[in-house]
Amino acid sequence: MNTEKQSVIELRIKGKVQGVGFRPFVWLLANQYGLKGDVNNDGQGVLIRFIEPDCASLQQFLRDLQNKLPPLAQITEIQETTKIGENLPHFSDFTIRESENNAVDTQIVPDAATCPACLKELFAPRNRRFHYPFTNCTHCGPRFTIIKSIPYDRPNTSMANFPFCPECEREYKNPADRRFHAQPNACPVCGPHIWLQNQHTKIADHEAALIQTLHLLNEGKIIAIKGIGGFHLACDATNRQTVQLLRSRKRRPTKPLAIMVPDLQFLTALSRAETKLLTSSAAPIVLLSKHKVPAVDELIAPHLNEIGVMLPSNPLQHLLLKAINKPLVMTSANPSGQPPVLDNESAVKFLQNLADFYLCHNRDILQRADDSLVRIAFDGLETLRRARGYVPDEISLNISNNKNILALGSDLKNTFCLLKRNKAVVSQHIGDTADEKVRSQLEENLALFQHIYQFKADLIAVDSHTGYFSSATGRQIAQCQQIPVMEILHHHAHIRAVMAEHNCNEKVIGIALDGIGMGENQQLWGGECLLINRTEVKHLGGLPAVALPGGDLAATQPWRNWLAHIHQFVENWQELAAKSCEKYNWQSLSRAIEQKINCPTISSAGRLFDAVAYSLNIAPENLSWEGEAACRLEALAGQSQFTEKSAVKIRQILPEFADELIWTNDKNNKTFLNLAKFWQSWRNYKAQKADKAFAFHLALAAGFAELARQQANKYQCRTIVLSGGVMHNRLLRRLLKENLQEFNVLSAHQFPMGDGGLSLGQAAIAADFT
Repeated sequence: MNTEKQSVIELRIKGKVQGVGFRPFVWLLANQYGLKGDVNNDGQGVLIRFIEPDCASLQQFLRDLQNKLPPLAQITEIQETTKIGENLPHFSDFTIRESENNAVDTQIVPDAATCPACLKELFAPRNRRFHYPFTNCTHCGPRFTIIKSIPYDRPNTSMANFPFCPECEREYKNPADRRFHAQPNACPVCGPHIWLQNQHTKIADHEAALIQTLHLLNEGKIIAIKGIGGFHLACDATNRQTVQLLRSRKRRPTKPLAIMVPDLQFLTALSRAETKLLTSSAAPIVLLSKHKVPAVDELIAPHLNEIGVMLPSNPLQHLLLKAINKPLVMTSANPSGQPPVLDNESAVKFLQNLADFYLCHNRDILQRADDSLVRIAFDGLETLRRARGYVPDEISLNISNNKNILALGSDLKNTFCLLKRNKAVVSQHIGDTADEKVRSQLEENLALFQHIYQFKADLIAVDSHTGYFSSATGRQIAQCQQIPVMEILHHHAHIRAVMAEHNCNEKVIGIALDGIGMGENQQLWGGECLLINRTEVKHLGGLPAVALPGGDLAATQPWRNWLAHIHQFVENWQELAAKSCEKYNWQSLSRAIEQKINCPTISSAGRLFDAVAYSLNIAPENLSWEGEAACRLEALAGQSQFTEKSAVKIRQILPEFADELIWTNDKNNKTFLNLAKFWQSWRNYKAQKADKAFAFHLALAAGFAELARQQANKYQCRTIVLSGGVMHNRLLRRLLKENLQEFNVLSAHQFPMGDGGLSLGQAAIAADFT
């Protein structure tokens, strides 16, 4: 034992530093600069120790440590301490120590698309991983979806059941190899394998399974394919008959389907930002204008101007797409309303009426992760669904908080959030909790996240809607753990989520537009103007409340919202109803509105969109997916002659028209848009359908912009925040921002503006009150 006094410098590294090749990177750098010490993983991240390092060498090491990181690594914090004394460790070289399992304070890395080096090996005939569907290294492959606890070591993943062969073990133990400590590392000798089966019998294994799958896809069959975060249903996207069959089986008549193309050559006129997203390690679905996706049938995304496109993100997909050399539909494999299946047995059991065959494998999926959905809009990245490739990345909030806060989100597009001090981790998209299996998954994921992060909540935050399953779950957890629960207004959370992403803590005016959310005094909201100042939220006005005829039925039958609006705002509405609603029993529904029978009132932007879409005869009789009428309306407006012009230019072209549509009125010390004036002006505007659809967007944007301006000036706010699911309408958001150029206008980029971002806002609000 060395008893001389010596100095040891310790570097505590936090961030995405486990499972990304960070330790071998440190090992190579340390040896390059002749430093002695060691490096290891533990629950807090990575610990590097140097014994009496040369000052110049240490500085060079620190510089390269931050500037030459492995592709998936990210450093968020470096803490340096010096220890001097006796009995400190002695080092004769630089080594990598075994992991330690301590209190967790590190990030789990999202799944990453196949890296160029692995892709090259995948198609190299002389490589031992030629055509091996599970090729990966520390720069790519599954992470989040195969983990069950920290630290991220093989025994704590679904690879625990696959012992290394000698060659894979040599790679795993060699710090100079890019597969050093790559936990999912495998090869055909020792790793997982694929097989093709029908409902009852295995048909083919390994390479033969791939070849047979290609034949079946070319024959027009629908195949359930097990991926990284769940199963997909795949079929030939150029075969109209097969696509129609898939829609029929899935009971998905019009909801858009995502496609996967072999490479960028199948797309055209991509922007640099779109190319970067498609080829990123997250490999999300990217919404592209249809003209950028040539030769794709209208049946893929009917009545819309965009189509969701992704590139292969794992070796199995690369093998299939390269061989078939045409676009495939690649949509979540789930019965209607249920979450995608994860395991082979469930696929065969629950997809028997959807798929003809099943391409399975024996690497278990421990965490479901749907494909993320993003687009490049006029104002940058826009995230509509955050899951595979992005979760569980954490976000640092500009708050002072010393509690562990668990926020449960909402019942639609559910996510939950763990907030520890100022670090927030938002779960993957879980879905709509109306389905029992989604509810079970929420409960399972809650337990797993809290176990992985060793997280024990001090406070629970839930939506103020007492009927939500997510809220009831939060109250149940709070009761069991004997901790407080905080109820938070739905639209307050929408605005605060955007503020959290932008580290904004100043007083703001928030415009929150969506379908429905609980407001003050049990009033249903969906089109609100709010004043928000940390712990204060004040309702300033917005859309007036309108009857919601039949309650939930109004969300799926647009004619009900049209009738409610004309009943309230249009003179001689009976004559108009008789012409436009003749095939419905509108007389009975109007009496229900007048007698307030199952007709709660709601200030909903979503239902206003439905009413306008119905009046233009572009809304289906029964909506088959949320936001369908609104998306058709936006797509139609995109065909208008005014679409590419700025809000200022439009006013110059149509000054009287624009002026008539900018109307607000005061009521009970609040300001509401004058929908009576809107309906009169809009109905009198004689134009093509596309121009009328555009006129609606112009009117709504102009009205809310003027409302926000008035209130911002009144309360001396310089920042206006836009949020809520309706704000994913790019045209409306662009017109709003153009109308408010004198302000700092914020919208979300990394998180959804819809309900998928609510849990982040709830957690931030709860922290504001602590």
